[in-house]
Amino acid sequence: MATSNMNDNWTNVKSQIESIWRNADFEDGELKRARGNLRKMVSLIHEKTGESKMEIRQKMMSIL
Repeated sequence: MATSNMNDNWTNVKSQIESIWRNADFEDGELKRARGNLRKMVSLIHEKTGESKMEIRQKMMSIL
């Protein structure tokens, strides 16, 4: 369900991710490659921020 929501509302989800983790230096296309895969998205954000995967997942669930 979360991955379906991520795809269905991608523009909004991407905007919120960039807002929440505005200090993360996402390269062009990184978010797009993780689109639709919650596990990949959590891992990408974790790599960029060092934030715990559990905290990232909780934030992601609140925007999805």
